[in-house]
Amino acid sequence: QVQLLESGGGLVQNGGSLRLSCARSGSSLNINTMGWYRQAPGKQRDFVASITSGGTTNYADSVKGRFTISRDNAKKTVVLQMNSLEPEDTAIYYCYENHRMSTSWGQGTQVTVSS
Repeated sequence: QVQLLESGGGLVQNGGSLRLSCARSGSSLNINTMGWYRQAPGKQRDFVASITSGGTTNYADSVKGRFTISRDNAKKTVVLQMNSLEPEDTAIYYCYENHRMSTSWGQGTQVTVSS
């Protein structure tokens, strides 16, 4: 069983930066695709970015050029560097990991961008 714990959220001004981290723990030895989704109030949960075990990345169009995802397999962490933040980026950000038959989710971390 895998547990994911996000950290690094907070309040930032328009144009600012934040760095989210996701720490992975648990018994699974497999290294899978991990990434981030986000959910704004009253909206569905949307894909933000992902990274495979080999380091291949994928981004939502809305964050391309502003967000960077990276991972350290030895430290079992995934990091989302968010630059040039906009009020539209305000949401709860969830870390996830894909498994063969399921997906693990963290509890989420709040990101608020003030205008």
